[in-house]
Amino acid sequence: MGMTYIPLSGLSLRDIEYVVAVDDLRNFSRAAERCGVSQAGLSEQVRKLELLLDVTLFERSRRHVAPTPDGIRLIAMGREVLASARAMIEAARARTGPLEGLLRMGVIATLGPYYVPSLLPLLRRAYPELRLQLTESLTHLMLAKLRQNELDLVFAALPISGESFETAPLFEEPFMAVFPKAHPLAARETLTMEDLASHDHENGLLLLEDGHCLRDQALSVCGMMPMRDQQRLATSLEMLWHMIGAGEGYSLIPQLALRNRAEWDELVVTRPMTPASRQIGLVWRSSDPRGPAFRDFAAFLASKIPEGCLPVTAE
Repeated sequence: MGMTYIPLSGLSLRDIEYVVAVDDLRNFSRAAERCGVSQAGLSEQVRKLELLLDVTLFERSRRHVAPTPDGIRLIAMGREVLASARAMIEAARARTGPLEGLLRMGVIATLGPYYVPSLLPLLRRAYPELRLQLTESLTHLMLAKLRQNELDLVFAALPISGESFETAPLFEEPFMAVFPKAHPLAARETLTMEDLASHDHENGLLLLEDGHCLRDQALSVCGMMPMRDQQRLATSLEMLWHMIGAGEGYSLIPQLALRNRAEWDELVVTRPMTPASRQIGLVWRSSDPRGPAFRDFAAFLASKIPEGCLPVTAE
């Protein structure tokens, strides 16, 4: 047989506080003063609680207030109830304060391997109570997980559309044009978007496959859309490097992905683009009550811009 349902509508935390105060002070007048109510009001609420519980909690006389044996047992339980209630409030407040506990973060594939290695030591020092669960994938897949509450935060290239999301910019990551050394454009010291857009497509722009946000960003920067039969696609940023090194064409590579590429110096040339960058930011659900903490987290990350990147300028 299941347990009998006992309604709690007549039981309040405030009444339990009154009883605990009387037990602490052994005086109704001083208990009422501590609780900020009249003595008559406190006495009435204690009587109502005794009626609800069908137990006499205190022996009363003009000179003496003491808990009964049943009172000793039940007041001890009441103290535990109050402690649990306070712990619940503190836990709720902690969720809107500094981040701690498990945080499920997604990072776009063209950023993760180049940003996360320097990010992790930074977070260990600044957020020692934080435990990270990292996912690396394509933007639309991670946003779907974010919407379904399978992720808490996503590092992505902004802007991100959708009323269900909040975003905060972190930094501007410049694009670098990367060419095989024999490419005609590799001889120029400076390049503009017009240089790339006006160049013919033989040994031209290399792109990532559909689904990678970097593909759309590269096309947007160049201001052009190659014909379908002229597109040459790579499955990953690493494969893109290999295709450039093999002389297949050029591409736009995010600044952070140029780190630790000394082994490519004999094969490729990098040139800055003016102006060309993508804005990296944080994305979270608008409904997440940790929004203020996430915004503070974003402000912290924006103050620790990776080398080679730029602060976000107000529009």
